Amino acid sequence: MLTITVDLNTCDNHGQCVFAAPDVFAFNDDEELTFVARPAAEYRDAVLAGAGACPVKAITVVQSGA
Repeated sequence: MLTITVDLNTCDNHGQCVFAAPDVFAFNDDEELTFVARPAAEYRDAVLAGAGACPVKAITVVQSGA
């Protein structure tokens, strides 16, 4: 299982995570980042790419289970 946390105080809304994993990360109508805190395993690679692309390192991904 993946668990995502985003430090929204650090996030500058660059959107690199949105480009990498649009099924998990998005901007709402107020242009604030929204995300699925526990995405399906099929999004693992995209989520890790999105977290890695964050220029301010605001995204933390924890992988647990088998």
